[in-house]
Amino acid sequence: MKTSDPLSDLFTRLRNGMRAGHDRVDVPASRLKEAVLKVLENEGFVASYRREEKDGRPVLRVGLKYDGEGEPIVAGIERVSRPGRRVYAKADAIPAVLGGLGISIVSTSRGIVTDKQARKERLGGEVLCNVW
Repeated sequence: MKTSDPLSDLFTRLRNGMRAGHDRVDVPASRLKEAVLKVLENEGFVASYRREEKDGRPVLRVGLKYDGEGEPIVAGIERVSRPGRRVYAKADAIPAVLGGLGISIVSTSRGIVTDKQARKERLGGEVLCNVW
């Protein structure tokens, strides 16, 4: 099935999987989704991800992460830049999420990075989402 916004689909699947208490979710694969999941894994918001074949199509199998009480690590995830309204920011104008407790994922000329990395390397770009 074609979606007009694949990243929103990824975030919705992650959100729904965590609310339902699933161990993992499967997402149709793309390089952009894989780069976003790599950032989420490095920052500790998802347990793991790997690329697999399912019915002859590539999928990303994402392991979800919960705390000791069974609550999801991700309290919230929201799309900032959408197909109908792109949001770009310079390095010094990238907003901090919850005073630094969360992260923004930014698409820069050097790849998909967190807001902290973008500020450190003085890179601006498209603000894809906020995660806390």
